[in-house]
Formats: sequence, C-alpha cells, structure tokens
Amino acid sequence: MGKFDFDAIASALPYLFKTGMTFTLTLTLLAAVMGLALGTLLAMMRLSRFKLLSVPAGIYVNVMRSIPLLLVIFWFYFLVPYMAAWALGSPTPVRVGAFNSAVITFTLFEAAYFCEIMRAGIQSISRGQVSASLALGLSPWQSMRHVVLPQAFRNMIPALLTRVIILFQDTSLVYVLSLTDFLGAASKIGQRDGRLVELYLFVALVYFLICFTASRLVKRLEKRARVLR
Repeated sequence: MGKFDFDAIASALPYLFKTGMTFTLTLTLLAAVMGLALGTLLAMMRLSRFKLLSVPAGIYVNVMRSIPLLLVIFWFYFLVPYMAAWALGSPTPVRVGAFNSAVITFTLFEAAYFCEIMRAGIQSISRGQVSASLALGLSPWQSMRHVVLPQAFRNMIPALLTRVIILFQDTSLVYVLSLTDFLGAASKIGQRDGRLVELYLFVALVYFLICFTASRLVKRLEKRARVLR
C-alpha cells in the first residue's frame, strides 16, 4: 500500500463524477423509463388472446433474453445504419450516433426483461378483480389501466428496481462504442496517469456502495410490500 497513490483518485474525482457518473446515471434513467414503457406494452401483447400480438411479442422477448447484451450493442451500432439506408434507399449509412445507439439498444434489451416482470405482475392480480371491474361497466382497457396495472406495478416494484440495479451495472458495456461512462472515465485517467489499479479499485468501491445500498433498500421495500398484502 506504500505505492498506492490516493492523490490520483482525488484529482480524478471531478471528471469521474461530472462526466462519467452523469453519463451512467443518464443512460440508466432513460433506458429504465423507456424500457419499462415498452416492456409493459410487450407484456400486454404477450397476454393478448390474439396470436398476431402474442406470438411476435413472445419471439422478441425470447430472442432478446437469449443474446448477450454486448452483441446487441454491436449489431445495432454497426448494422442498423446500413439496414436503415437500405430501407430508405439512401446511398450512405444513416448516422445514428453512439449515444443514441446506446439508449435505443439498452431500451430494447431491457424491455424484454421488464416485459416478463410486468407479465408476472399482471397475472398475479386476481381474475375476480377484473371481472368485478367489467361488471361495473369498465371496458377491458379501462380495467387494465385503472385496476390491474396500478396493482401490478406496486407488486413488482422490488423486481423492477432490482432490474434497474443490473442495468446500472451493465452500462459499463458502452466502452465498446467509445462512450465515457463512469468506468470508462476511470480507465482513461488511469491509462493517462499510469494509475489503473487505484482508479479501478475506486470505481469498484463506488459501484459496490451504490448497488449494495440500493439492494438493501429494495429488500426493505419487498418486506413492506409483503406486510401490505
């Protein structure tokens, strides 16, 4: 520990948090919100009686959950511009951009997992409540919106937050697009100053503190949810 340079960490803090952590939290928030919205839609499609809706949604979810996220990032960033150019008849690839690619990729990928969480939440609601809401004159959509989904969200909050924690950790994969997240910022400074050990240990500690604290909060929410039930 005599050669451990704490000053290297102290001098890197502004860049690590202002640039790296800001990017990581922004990507996590955007992907979580949009992924949850898309995942809820996919869950409703999977539960539909119409095969034109349930089958494509099921295929999408199963495919996404069977492919590593890193490959999805690669495919979207490198293939989609050429596919879009072919679809639009453009002679040159359509520029999507690294940040937009990351947001869209994480949204599409996480939506598959949010879909299964929401599907389980919707199926956990008693059919009697749905029947009662229909008997009161609500349409199937109104019953889903006002009766089923609010309870499903409440029941699935611990599972949803756990998935967001995993998403927060997975954002470090954007290094393949040369984007500067929290880990990427540490890597750049560590390579520049020759202090990779110090920076990587600090980043690991920060990730651990954030994820461990969030996990404990999720467990407390889960216990409270059990009491309310």
